[in-house]
Amino acid sequence: MTRKRCIGAAVAALAACALALTGNATQANAGQTDTGRSDDAAFEVAVGSAAVPKHAVTGYWQNFNNGATVQKLADVQSDYDIIAVAFADATGSPGEVKFNLDSAGLGGYTVDQFKADIKAKQADGKSVILSVGGEKGTVSVNDAASATAFADSVYAQMQEYGFDGVDIDLENGLNSTYMSQALKSLAQKAPGLVITMAPQTIDMQSTSNEYFKTALNIKDILTVVNMQYYNSGSMLGCDGKVYSQGTVDFLTGLACIQLEGGLAPSQVGLGTPASSRAAGGGYAEPSVVNAALDCLAKGTNCGSFKPSKTYPDIRGAMTWSTNWDATAGSSWSKTVGPHVHGLP
Repeated sequence: MTRKRCIGAAVAALAACALALTGNATQANAGQTDTGRSDDAAFEVAVGSAAVPKHAVTGYWQNFNNGATVQKLADVQSDYDIIAVAFADATGSPGEVKFNLDSAGLGGYTVDQFKADIKAKQADGKSVILSVGGEKGTVSVNDAASATAFADSVYAQMQEYGFDGVDIDLENGLNSTYMSQALKSLAQKAPGLVITMAPQTIDMQSTSNEYFKTALNIKDILTVVNMQYYNSGSMLGCDGKVYSQGTVDFLTGLACIQLEGGLAPSQVGLGTPASSRAAGGGYAEPSVVNAALDCLAKGTNCGSFKPSKTYPDIRGAMTWSTNWDATAGSSWSKTVGPHVHGLP
């Protein structure tokens, strides 16, 4: 992402990590798809109005202007099933977050318009969630107090705006014990919420990594992990071989680590830039994304790496961002969206 840092991968140093995976781990149940919306007047959060589709497309919507097409939420392309609003801001209290709409940067977009657009997207069967983190995010959840503050403040934003859940995109590290605690607490407050994660490639090379441990800790409530398959340089696949970003093998070989490391196929998505301008490196043509999805779901259109089995329930794909997608004529969503929705 263009508000995300680029990481150079030291491939040799990662070899032990990739080979440390426990293969053929028992897969978890599918991600959260509760269809019951809470209407209790005492708790104004309304989540789970529509189940996340079996095969879903996630897109990040930019609450800022960085040269990509400025969109109101209503402008987000219809192929996106989960819209992650980027980003919540850290406050002065550890763990606490707050969403601040950049009305001026978005051409006078008002809070009332934004809230109305969230409801309209939800009425169309979409999930709108709040993303926490990004390249410049400074949210820290490192103890019980900050875990409580995180859960309470995210819940407060859900009450205020009507968000359906939260996306964890912390790129400066996280503590699996306390982030897991925070997310489980949040799920108790708002049953049926959508929880997504967007770790960097290095964060998911081994089940011993804090991000991977968090995903496994909350797999009973986790919707999908849309790893960022970009801004990383070459990385190791689950077979211990080195693959270059932007290729089918990079997408399938790295997805295999998660698929064989304990996540359910429905909890794995492929995150790629919407255009070559959307990231520092790792752009994959939409046709490459589709080929990788075919390889994982059906065993067809693979590159040199072919998984030992297929994963027809793989969740789908993610992109940074809906704005960069619009800048490129929505070619990513127009190509990848129908393909995802047409998976078996």
